[in-house]
Amino acid sequence: MADDALARLQSGAAEIAPEGGLAEKLALGRPLRVKLGLDPTAPTVTLGWAVVLRKLRQFQDAGHQAVLIVGDFTARVGDPSGRSSTRPTLSKEEVDAFAEHVLSQFWKVIDRDRVELRRNSEWLEGLGVEDVLRLTASTTVARMLERDDFANRYAAGKPISLMEFLYPLLQGADSVAVEADVELGGTDQLFNLLVGRELQRDAGKDPQIALTMPLLEGLDGVQKMSQSLGNYVGVDEPPEDMFGKLMSIPDQLIAKYELLCTDLGPDDNARVSAGLAEGSLHPNEEKRRMARTIVDLYHGPGEGEAAERRFDLIHKEHGIPEDPPDVRVPMSVFRKEQDGMWSVHVPALLEAMGLVSSRSEARRLQAQGGVRMDGQSQPSEDLRIDGEPPGAISGSVWQVGRRRFARLAGMTD
Repeated sequence: MADDALARLQSGAAEIAPEGGLAEKLALGRPLRVKLGLDPTAPTVTLGWAVVLRKLRQFQDAGHQAVLIVGDFTARVGDPSGRSSTRPTLSKEEVDAFAEHVLSQFWKVIDRDRVELRRNSEWLEGLGVEDVLRLTASTTVARMLERDDFANRYAAGKPISLMEFLYPLLQGADSVAVEADVELGGTDQLFNLLVGRELQRDAGKDPQIALTMPLLEGLDGVQKMSQSLGNYVGVDEPPEDMFGKLMSIPDQLIAKYELLCTDLGPDDNARVSAGLAEGSLHPNEEKRRMARTIVDLYHGPGEGEAAERRFDLIHKEHGIPEDPPDVRVPMSVFRKEQDGMWSVHVPALLEAMGLVSSRSEARRLQAQGGVRMDGQSQPSEDLRIDGEPPGAISGSVWQVGRRRFARLAGMTD
């Protein structure tokens, strides 16, 4: 039984340090304090971000104590992990806004009722100069330059701020403060996790186990999933958007996405990997199963099949969904011409309908032929209409790109 529990917790892990350490911790026979620190520096929790959150949920389900640390202080310093340049610092207000937004998304993955939620400003904000100097005395510049990202930047003559050197020490101080038995992170976090072990040892505490999870490649199949690169899937995206994005991943990532983003399990994953390699499984069909499973996981049973039907309607049959969302727009998007006729400024209309983030995006998509009304391309920025606004276009269905649809239901008061 203990071996089964260990196997489940180790499943999918990239590295566990020290080797055999997790088994020793589990042998203590008590709930372990499992730490995960997440810096709120972006508004969306991606499937890549959720990989390590899902591992934390596994520890929760095994009866251990999840300790989720919102890095509201360290986010202001800036994590240098995996970066080739210094990251711009964020203000306290920016970090707090991100934190408030992403916490609701965390609960899609981990059990809110079984988590100890902390903010590391609790113990870091009050540090004095003496405390910081004591932290810096625990390591050396040579030790910091063992990190690949620091070493590469130093060799290339790119700047490394002293504040960035402090980041691993502050993250390690988190482990001391919450008395972590295990700390989770991506493979790019291993150095920081090991620094936490050193600081705990210096503080006379049992050092934590470092468990890292693989980084998930984004939709481009090359670079790490990242909001800044736009190659991501968010856990709170609409089902049809999530399904459509997942259908675009390269075939070679199907098995990895199933292993890290679903509950299908390692045995099923081994079967799929073998089937795809030998040709007994068709990549498109398996990709569909993967996409349905992930959509169901975040939106509920049956949502994956519904999203698949809408996907096929749009991409196979080139049709319009039966139930696009109804939206109302302000009168300001319409204007009366000198001849008494009315017109609508299409970029303003699309922005008001929530189909684009800006009018410049709308103009760019129009130039590319990516804007349609009732299935017909709309390349002009201004569209004349019959009757009082919204006139003849009331009830029209607008499409932007492949997956964004909305029906013009009228005007707001």
